[in-house]
Amino acid sequence: MKADKTLLQLKYVNVIETLAKKLQIPLRDAMTLFYSSFIYNEMAGGISDTHCRSDVNLADEIITGNKKTLLTLN
Repeated sequence: MKADKTLLQLKYVNVIETLAKKLQIPLRDAMTLFYSSFIYNEMAGGISDTHCRSDVNLADEIITGNKKTLLTLN
């Protein structure tokens, strides 16, 4: 299912802000983390209904999937 492009962009912002808060990192680093994640690829490609999940859930999944990357940010 494809989400409306505007709503999808707002979802991206919310997930990025959630990542930045949870990890206590700058928004720029959170953006890099988000846009390089498999979650972003699924959302942008309309592969699944990933965009229907909560911002916190998506951020947690990105964090879990990127533990090695996160070590370099801290």
